[in-house]
Amino acid sequence: MKKPIIIGIAGGSASGKTSIAHAIYEHFKETQTTCIIKQDDYYKDQTYLPMEKRVLTNYDHPLAFDTSLLVEHLKLLKEGKSISKPIYDFKEHNRSLETETITPRDVIILEGLFVLYEPTIRDLCDILIYVDTDSDIRFMRRLKRDMEERGRSLQSVYQQYLTTVREMHNQFVEPSKKYAHLIIPEGGENQVAIDLLITKITSVIHQ
Repeated sequence: MKKPIIIGIAGGSASGKTSIAHAIYEHFKETQTTCIIKQDDYYKDQTYLPMEKRVLTNYDHPLAFDTSLLVEHLKLLKEGKSISKPIYDFKEHNRSLETETITPRDVIILEGLFVLYEPTIRDLCDILIYVDTDSDIRFMRRLKRDMEERGRSLQSVYQQYLTTVREMHNQFVEPSKKYAHLIIPEGGENQVAIDLLITKITSVIHQ
């Protein structure tokens, strides 16, 4: 197999990163040429902390992530080697005991808050994308997602957004937009941008 390319997709919380990643993945699913890696799965292990301490972690800060492990795994995939990717359990605020085996593919889709912010990650990516979505839309999406999928209360989502999410976005995520090769407004609802990405990826796969 030829050396894979890595597509890095960054953007604010609930901006539509995952929707774009899955739209690309579904298009190439039958050919098994792509895989998705979520930066969220690389939150640091917090087994040593009791639950009341875990919930106080600032999950919207770059230091909450095990970046060195993610970089190591990306390098292994580029070398044609499989990895055992951690799986994050949002309800437990900690890594799951289970892992997921990821085998090398032609195209690796990496999505997460700080994909463009972290130089060591950014330098491993071949295509850099920033998903640019209005803050009010992102908040409403996050509220719905965290309550329905992650077992959060309305008050906890609201409080987290005010105390960390908004500030960290303005400090770290939004400025990383300058590194993007392509800026996509409105995330997964921007079908034109997704079609253009698919066309580009198709050409890379068949080179």
